[in-house]
Amino acid sequence: MPRPVPTQVVPRPATWRPGAEAPWAGLTPVERSGISLGRVLARFSEHGQRGPVPGAIAADQPLVFSDGASESPMPSTRAINAAVLAVLFEEAGEARLILTRRASSLRSHGGQISFPGGRLDPGEDAPTAALREAHEEIALNPAQVNLEGWIHPVFTLVSASLVIPLVATVPSRPHVVASPAEVARVFDVPLRDLADPGIFHEERWSFPGRPIAGRPAGSDDSFPVWFFEVEGELIWGATARMIHELLQVVLLPAA
Repeated sequence: MPRPVPTQVVPRPATWRPGAEAPWAGLTPVERSGISLGRVLARFSEHGQRGPVPGAIAADQPLVFSDGASESPMPSTRAINAAVLAVLFEEAGEARLILTRRASSLRSHGGQISFPGGRLDPGEDAPTAALREAHEEIALNPAQVNLEGWIHPVFTLVSASLVIPLVATVPSRPHVVASPAEVARVFDVPLRDLADPGIFHEERWSFPGRPIAGRPAGSDDSFPVWFFEVEGELIWGATARMIHELLQVVLLPAA
């Protein structure tokens, strides 16, 4: 019997409308499968996103917001203040991605699907914080983790965090245990399944008077919000945007 999708509060406006198909929808099933770790890392190298992560975002670089639109006022700093770990391992020739469902009791993003991670402590850099948080949340052994690259930071509106997702690998399926205070479930999904266009959908949202990053006044005020439904879970918000970029890097050629 399929696992029921937990109820989440999705602040969908009454004016929402269906959006575009996944950017990788035109690929064949063969092209969307056989996604090994080697293929993932090669693509991150091609896109220039392998290696050390940036510590801050340039002042002239548009921010990526968790729901696709900018919020006024803009963040007062472009320093990274949170980090998450997108951990991959390989089984049967397919790279698998570790995800968590946050405990519903948490003050922000409760019940949502996320990568393990959290805010930087004073004096920490992003890799140190991501590894520490992953150990605290799911008991992931930092000694097993190889940091490989990064995804562009995302600004989350609810927690006012500029989050850098770090891409990491482990040599085999790791032993993980959810910390009940923070994590309700730990699970993993092959990238092949996330790349199935049938589990993805885009919605276009708009809120009157809300600015859209890089868009002139008077133009279409809608922005894309992405959803993945997989393993009985609904993935949206910041995590969906991170997975969206991850799949684009892995499946599509660099510009």
